[in-house]
Amino acid sequence: MMTLEPHGADTFVAVGPQYPWGGLYGGQIVAQALRAAAATVDPSYRVHSLHAYFIRRGDAEEPIRFEVDRIRNGRSFTTRLVVARQAVGAILNMSASFQVDEPGPDAQTALMPPVPQSEELAGVSWLRMFERRMVPTPSERGRALAWLRLNDPIDDDPALHACALAYMSDDLPTDAVVALEHPDHLGQWGEFEERYWSASLDHAIWFHRPVRADEWHLQEFTCHGLMSSRGLSVGHVFDRNGTHLATISQEVLLRSSRG
Repeated sequence: MMTLEPHGADTFVAVGPQYPWGGLYGGQIVAQALRAAAATVDPSYRVHSLHAYFIRRGDAEEPIRFEVDRIRNGRSFTTRLVVARQAVGAILNMSASFQVDEPGPDAQTALMPPVPQSEELAGVSWLRMFERRMVPTPSERGRALAWLRLNDPIDDDPALHACALAYMSDDLPTDAVVALEHPDHLGQWGEFEERYWSASLDHAIWFHRPVRADEWHLQEFTCHGLMSSRGLSVGHVFDRNGTHLATISQEVLLRSSRG
């Protein structure tokens, strides 16, 4: 899925798997857009942030065309703009910024909450690509925690691990929004899907430290509010040692089903 085929100058084509709902998974499009952007950047630059908007529903039956615009090549920072297109038009646009590693203070204030380890929890996965183990949060509205990891081991390419984290990062934000008004359905959609409909609107990731996406990491999300059918979900990503690896934010559209 992460093997993008060149299709002209700074243009790449990719495909994705079939998903249960028939469309494309937002995390896939973000991950592939990041992969396309990284392909135009010197490996000495590492992604430190991305900001994406989901514009239209993607079609799993079609390839996706990723067009990269080299906005700026700086000595410390490099910026890319990526537009993902299908026959219907643009389905996503994303800006990404890359930085050369430099010496400086390394401190964190975000703390990993006390939770059971992944081995103590049952796996709940809707996709073969990665495994998710939900952390129970009884009586906590607007909160969702889970251990996640990519099922297939990947090499030491830091850009590929960042793409893998981007892929998984679109999974849990919706659960936190759902848990604000419907905590009993956390991680268990079932009949809930018949009454409600959701979609990712926009997505941002700040990569603080290198991540191993094929090792267990904890994602902790909190929904900060729900208004005009839009819920804002903000999360932190920690490794097993409690190191703060990344911060994620997403707006989720949550509506009653129109049938």
